[in-house]
Amino acid sequence: LCQYIQASKARDGASPFISSTTEGENFEQTPLRRTFKSKVLARYPENVDWNPFDQDAVGMLCMPKGLAFKTQADPREPQFHAFIITREDGSRTFGFALTFYEEVTSKQICSAMQTLYHMHNAEYDVLHAPLADGGDQSGMEDGEGIPGTKLQRFNSYDISRDTLYVSKCICLITPMSFMKACRSVLQQLHQAVTSPQPPPLPLESYIYNVLYEVPLPPPGRSLKFSGVYGPIICQRPSTNELPLFDFPVKEVFELLGVENVFQLFTCALLEFQILLYSQHYQRLMTVAETITALMFPFQWQHVYVPILPASLLHFLDAPVPYLMGLHSNGLDDRSKLELPQEANLCFVDVDNHFIELPEDLPQFPNKLEFVQEVSEILMAFGVPPEGNLHCSESASKLKRIRASELVSDKRNGNIAGSPLHSYELLKENETIARLQALVKRTGVSLEKLEVREDPSSNKDFKVQCDEEELRIYQLNIQIREVFANRFTQMFADYEVFVIQPSQDKESWFTNREQMQNFDKASFLSDQPEPYLPFLSRFLETQMFASFIDNKIMCHDDDDKDPVLRVFDSRVDKIRLLNVRTPTLRTSMYQKCTTVDEAEKAIELRLAKIDHTAVHPHLLDMKIGQGKYEPGFFPKLQSDVLCTGPASNKWTKRNAPAQWRRKDRQKQHTEHLRLDNDQREKYIQEARNMGSTIRQPKLSNLSPSVIAQTNWKFVEGLLKECRNKTKRMLVEKMGREAVELGHGEVNITGVEENTLIASLCDLLERIWSHGLQVKQGKSALWSHLLHYQENRQRKLTSGSLSTSKLYKRYAFLRCDDEKEQFLYHLLSFNAVDYFCFTNVFTTILIPYHILIVPSKKLGGSMFTANPWICISGELGETQILQIPRNVLEMTFECQNLGKLTTVQIGHDNSGLYAKWLVECVMVRNEVTGHTYKFPCGRWLGKGMDDGSLERVLVGELLTSLPEVDERPCRTPPLQQSPSVIRRLVTISPNNKPKLNTGQIQESIGEAVNGIVKHFHKPEKERGSLTLLLCGECGLVSALEQAFQHGFKSPRLFKNVFIWDFLEKAQTYYETLEQNDVVPEENWHTRARNFCRFVTAVNNTPRNIGKDGKFQMLVCLGARDHLLHHWIALLADCPITAHMYEDVALIKDHTLVNSLIRVLQTLQEFNITLDTSLVKGIDI
Repeated sequence: LCQYIQASKARDGASPFISSTTEGENFEQTPLRRTFKSKVLARYPENVDWNPFDQDAVGMLCMPKGLAFKTQADPREPQFHAFIITREDGSRTFGFALTFYEEVTSKQICSAMQTLYHMHNAEYDVLHAPLADGGDQSGMEDGEGIPGTKLQRFNSYDISRDTLYVSKCICLITPMSFMKACRSVLQQLHQAVTSPQPPPLPLESYIYNVLYEVPLPPPGRSLKFSGVYGPIICQRPSTNELPLFDFPVKEVFELLGVENVFQLFTCALLEFQILLYSQHYQRLMTVAETITALMFPFQWQHVYVPILPASLLHFLDAPVPYLMGLHSNGLDDRSKLELPQEANLCFVDVDNHFIELPEDLPQFPNKLEFVQEVSEILMAFGVPPEGNLHCSESASKLKRIRASELVSDKRNGNIAGSPLHSYELLKENETIARLQALVKRTGVSLEKLEVREDPSSNKDFKVQCDEEELRIYQLNIQIREVFANRFTQMFADYEVFVIQPSQDKESWFTNREQMQNFDKASFLSDQPEPYLPFLSRFLETQMFASFIDNKIMCHDDDDKDPVLRVFDSRVDKIRLLNVRTPTLRTSMYQKCTTVDEAEKAIELRLAKIDHTAVHPHLLDMKIGQGKYEPGFFPKLQSDVLCTGPASNKWTKRNAPAQWRRKDRQKQHTEHLRLDNDQREKYIQEARNMGSTIRQPKLSNLSPSVIAQTNWKFVEGLLKECRNKTKRMLVEKMGREAVELGHGEVNITGVEENTLIASLCDLLERIWSHGLQVKQGKSALWSHLLHYQENRQRKLTSGSLSTSKLYKRYAFLRCDDEKEQFLYHLLSFNAVDYFCFTNVFTTILIPYHILIVPSKKLGGSMFTANPWICISGELGETQILQIPRNVLEMTFECQNLGKLTTVQIGHDNSGLYAKWLVECVMVRNEVTGHTYKFPCGRWLGKGMDDGSLERVLVGELLTSLPEVDERPCRTPPLQQSPSVIRRLVTISPNNKPKLNTGQIQESIGEAVNGIVKHFHKPEKERGSLTLLLCGECGLVSALEQAFQHGFKSPRLFKNVFIWDFLEKAQTYYETLEQNDVVPEENWHTRARNFCRFVTAVNNTPRNIGKDGKFQMLVCLGARDHLLHHWIALLADCPITAHMYEDVALIKDHTLVNSLIRVLQTLQEFNITLDTSLVKGIDI
């Protein structure tokens, strides 16, 4: 402070103070409101081997905003808060700090404060001179009331009449989080210093006792030790209970309400960026620790800074998932907060019961029943489920939140209408409304909350802690058990889907990034439909990956991670209780049954204390040491506190402290989830896989370190981009390769959407990294809008230069990285995604059609009027007339989904009504998907099979090399069914003649394709039309069977299979008229066959003879009649005339095996594409 004033005075003449605003000193803040750099005054002991002291981090977290001054007029109650130091290796240390105010005794500092006030007022007058005196009362934020003298207006400090106080802090650092015990220790120490009566022993005795003589309670035991004024109790859960957690869950539900807690919990599980905002450090810590504790058995894997020191604000720019807490001064509006990338941010204003959610947050499975179960527990403890706004002092400040703005914010489900009365506030929240309806049914009224007497309080035994503390323990464990039970139910079968590595751990670890460790697709296909949106995204998180890695690492129970051990034992219990097959997943909600047992364990520990520590005693101090001035916390005698007891008489009494050291590794395991060195290395590397930066270093904050951190972010983003694109390609291509040549996508819609969503999240982080000024919620979207605007104005690209929009270190300004990033994105051209087509079903999409006539016989002389009709999975177009001699056109219609068939034809008008079409191409102009519908046949009377229209089956074009060049086993891309069906007489040599074995094989494969299609989950099925009418489809295979041994008539006369079928029909009809019927069964089959052939012949469509054959086969497959018809035709005398003796249809054994193959289709319900059976009503 003194140095600062010297420097200010030294500055030159005219107006020495205005320039100082540039140094970041905010002159709107009065000097008493500014904060100053804090420093660690002393620490005992100087060093602990296993826990090195990080001076900067501790200083920052004890006083995150620095030193503060107050006068006697300000409130000066001691404030307690916990904090956490996470090292770069992921290990954690807890700190507990009590901040209080002591009178400033240095005259020099008091006069420096006075000088600062004079300077501030002079500065203020210079800045506000034009205004009428007192007109601008921005200096009155301290509530001093009516401006009297100028000094008073600024909540002044007058050296002659005011006492100056400065903040000081005492802090305990522990390896485990015994929050309640540490708070008691600190409060009692502070009380000893401030009370008029000095404590019975010197302070050193009590501190020595806590440092060296109070052991850590063993797992499952409780411990009592003495504070300055009273006993303190702490208890630790056993190894088969939920891990230690000592923060009051009740407070979180009171501050936020059940609905908000659930939304925040969901955001944390899906690893969104989470920013907590409160005036109270302890609240930030309580909310953060509670949310991460409720995740059991999963652990937050990313940046975790529940209290973010002011000097680290640049970390909010980090393009990684984080959970951070930001201290508000209670004055600034939320709108003044400049936060990056809000599209992926969950912002929680803890004091004002308000939460802003990231876009499209999926709902937690069984949320309604889950919320109700939690609410019932809360009400039993007298906590209203909608939260208790009045428990926050800032309830009155709610008026400052602009209510209108919150109401208009559609995504915020919490505040609507008048923001003053909490109950009214939440009445309009639909989840709470539904919950109330449920709760009313259970006979509890929410209007007047009557606290039910908790049966557990009337116990026979006496608990050692007070009633209130016991209730906090009970509520904590009940809520945590309910949350743990949810995960146990949801993941009861998870072990079945863990993919154990085939190689040893070392090599598994080296290739960890390429390895799949969990069969996500099978797991998801077992889940009830409503769970999928949440679960598919949850399985992609780092916390889930680490959880499964942990499982793979520890085969045997001995080296199993403690958290995993507890979880697995619970899963085993559930399995014993509900013996069910994993495939029969139901969304039945199973309530938690383990609450009583867990509560009993805690009560037993509190009723019967297992260990009592040594009492504090006089230490070996020189006379006169240990005396101090009342009201001031002194510097202690470091010589007596630097080492623990060594002499023999202590060894016996200090036995617990011995196992404390031996057990250190164990505590760490329990606390940090680490075990032996080997595993520590694995798990650590596994953690670091997702992104390079896990935790900000709190110590060195030089510009070079910040630059290095930003560089790490850029590298991390690039690495993540590489992993994500690779994963998306492997997922897609792997599945596609399995489908031999069918290019069918075997990746669920939900899973595909999840992959895309996580890519969007990455793109959003890249675009918002280092953004100078935020515009709108999404950085990427605003960028695209600007770009579009500029394109429309035909401006040069310079107008949107990244150098203006982004800071120097931003990802988008690192050219090499940007280039690599684009290269990764380009790799997506190798695969096709259908999420847009499948999700936006009602959107209008432009389609571009290109008709390719045969090059040999150009269509230039063609005189008829062509038409086309396109069908897809979601619908089909009207008949579109094509202008004559136009081969390309674009039209717009509602999304057709994946395209399946094209019907093309003409009206046979004019002199030359013959058209030879090679193929038709259709391109979706939004997604860029192009489909090819091969034809290669004539359309025209008297040409080919006399067809005026054809149904063409399409195939999505992939960006692979041409068919001829592909050196692979899979058959070439499908062509239309008709390409292979050359005329029997004209081109006998066009197609290789297949022998009977090959024909049988092709029929078997076609049927097998259809069977496999129906065995897949519905979401993963490809196109059935392709399997029926595609190149290797059923129609084509049966056609080969019928063409085998077909007698060639005299030259130039075309004979088609359909001619044979018509003759067979005539034969059976005449038989029926003559009443020559061998048997009833046979009679029905013959009648059916004739009815179908007649119906196909009578169709108003001009589909030609091959088209009719295709239609008949499709109808036969749909109605399960194909095998009957084959049997019928094999016995028909017409066959003898039209087939040679070697024909397949004359060989009884071959016909019987063909019938058996076709019978397998009977169990499937085949639904035909409307375009295949248009005009048939049968």
